Amino acid sequence: MDDLDWKVLSLLQQNARITYTALARQVHLSVPAVTERVKRLEEDGVIDGYVARVNPAMAGYAVSALVGITVPQPAKTKFLNFLETISEVLECHHVTGADSYVMRLVATNMADLERLIERINLYGETRTSLVMSTPLATRALQRPSVASRRSKDAR
Repeated sequence: MDDLDWKVLSLLQQNARITYTALARQVHLSVPAVTERVKRLEEDGVIDGYVARVNPAMAGYAVSALVGITVPQPAKTKFLNFLETISEVLECHHVTGADSYVMRLVATNMADLERLIERINLYGETRTSLVMSTPLATRALQRPSVASRRSKDAR
């Protein structure tokens, strides 16, 4: 990926609804050229989708939590299939360390959170951290630093 790809990605991450005309104007390309570049980034899997960011509290989910769980190996597939049925689980990461997975979930209130955790606990021991605030929200992906690129090229 070149500098222009990263400029396009930066602008799309700021506003995925930007028009191709506005995008082309900001990166100093023609509309067909920028359209083709975005299409190529999508086909290559660099851009894997477009979403609207929704404020959970404004949408009725007053509680946000991070839940770690240790799941025995034979139950992992069943556990992941189970998580697919719970819409309040927004993310699930397979991690190293004491936990098998760490999930981000939302609930309408504490009683709702307790019910969710009771259901999840059927698959293993959980540890729950309530999110009090999010001083650094999900942010745009930036181009890797020069040092990171050099170490990758050295391999």
